[in-house]
Amino acid sequence: MGKQQTLISAAVLLLCGGILVLFTDIELSAVRWFNCGPWAGRHERQSQVCR
Repeated sequence: MGKQQTLISAAVLLLCGGILVLFTDIELSAVRWFNCGPWAGRHERQSQVCR
C-alpha cells in the first residue's frame, strides 16, 4: 500500500467517523425532544432524564 493510498484511507475513515458522530448526536437530541417534548406527559417532563 502506497503513501497516497494510506492518506486516502485515513481521510475516508475520519469522514465516516465524523458522519457517525454527527448522526448519533442528532438522533440522541431527537429522542430526548420526543420523550421530553410537547407530547410528553407531566411526569415524563419532570423525570431526571429530562432535567
